[in-house]
Amino acid sequence: METRLRRPTAALIGVLSVGAALAAGHLVAAFVGINASPYLAVSNSMVDLSPPWLTEFGKQFGPEWDKKLLFVGIAVGIAGFAVAAGLLSRRSAVPGVVVAVVLGAVAVAAVLFRPDLGQLAVLAPLTTFVVGAAVFRWLHRLATDAADGVDTTLDRRRFLITSGGVAAGFGLAAIAGQVLGTRVDIEASRRAVGPIVPDRPAPPVPATADFASAGTPTFITPNSRFYRIDTALTVPRLRAEDWALRIHGLVDTELELDFADIAGRELVERVVTMTCVSNEVGGDLISTAAFTGVPMRELLAEAGVRPEAGQVYATSVDGWTTATPVADMMSEERGALLAIGMNGEPLPVEHGFPARVVVPGLYGYVSATKWVVDLELIRDGEKTFYWQDRGWAKEAPIKTQSRIDAPRAFQNLPAGKVTIAGVAWAQTVGVETVEVRVDGGAWRAAELAAEVNDQTWRMWRLVVDLPPGNHRAEVRATDASGHTQAEERVPPIPDGATGWHSILFTVS
Repeated sequence: METRLRRPTAALIGVLSVGAALAAGHLVAAFVGINASPYLAVSNSMVDLSPPWLTEFGKQFGPEWDKKLLFVGIAVGIAGFAVAAGLLSRRSAVPGVVVAVVLGAVAVAAVLFRPDLGQLAVLAPLTTFVVGAAVFRWLHRLATDAADGVDTTLDRRRFLITSGGVAAGFGLAAIAGQVLGTRVDIEASRRAVGPIVPDRPAPPVPATADFASAGTPTFITPNSRFYRIDTALTVPRLRAEDWALRIHGLVDTELELDFADIAGRELVERVVTMTCVSNEVGGDLISTAAFTGVPMRELLAEAGVRPEAGQVYATSVDGWTTATPVADMMSEERGALLAIGMNGEPLPVEHGFPARVVVPGLYGYVSATKWVVDLELIRDGEKTFYWQDRGWAKEAPIKTQSRIDAPRAFQNLPAGKVTIAGVAWAQTVGVETVEVRVDGGAWRAAELAAEVNDQTWRMWRLVVDLPPGNHRAEVRATDASGHTQAEERVPPIPDGATGWHSILFTVS
């Protein structure tokens, strides 16, 4: 009579085999590139292949939670896959081995399409395939012996001990892979760089530049609170001493610069507000910092930009790409930087250490390459870039927008005078006026905080006397060119959201 494994035993074999396979691949990836880890490679591929609506949905959870949710979702999916493989193999190990082959093939494909990995990286998913198939056959044979053997007690004990050993082994392999794969001490490299002191500091930010006491953000965003949006599931760990930037393409002279080359030049500090194109109306994906670095205009001029060059095609160390108009990179008024410092210290790792690009006035997906290692001058439209391939606009000037920060939505306030406050932005143009209306009444001009420059946000506030009851406040901004932000609500895709921000609150 044909042996048929019990369902819990079959499911356990599937889970242990897949776990061992992924752990072995993760350990090998520590030596050939951590992103070659099958789990990370598949996760990165899912990020790259996700439809825009799903990507935008994930961003609403923030840069930490969206990635954690993705990891958990993939882990649950793989666990379900493993259980199914085990259940299909109750009579024969063949279905489980086939599943191991499929899993290995998917991992190999994911690694081969990673732009930041070399040929040796394929060793990690190949290890996954070999270990997964071998462990599955081994455990299946032991379980089958325990089910139909003469000394079933001994065989069951052998199966349980072996299963426990496999679980402990892949746990240790996963931990070892993680430790070895992240062994580069980035913080030591940052400390060695020391404080970033500009040779040409920006004018001091006046104390009257924000209304933080009324509920607006502080004018300068602390590094720990600066918004973060990127596609990196694992933050690149690139030391300053290992970093190099290549400038090539349609230039007279190709340049290759290391960190010492950049740090040894005259450093310029600029206070810039950066905005993510995914920022919904009233959203918080906007922050301001004092960035320090070398003007991109100087670096490109040194390389010698040819007349036919229309875009600067930037590539991150993890393979992410974008393209910025040469005119915006070269504009003296914009003052684009190759930045190495942020608020007086080296760039935080999650914000691009050792170096990043900062181009004022453009949404981040076309202007703010973190961990940048390559700048290629190309003809306009010669190449498409990461987000352009996913339906976003080729060019993305930041739209004039405003936001209410106080009161908070649905906040209950005491009767009397109420302060409504927030921020407005129109980078490279400047905010001229901000108007607020309550309960659909007349628009009233808000008091503006001191303007720092036309590349930064501007705080505003308005004190109103309101009776008890429910109220609705709306805000709109007009920039220095005379353009007033549009009322119509438009979602972020493909080139940024528009619409008036409004909140409901209660006075009691």
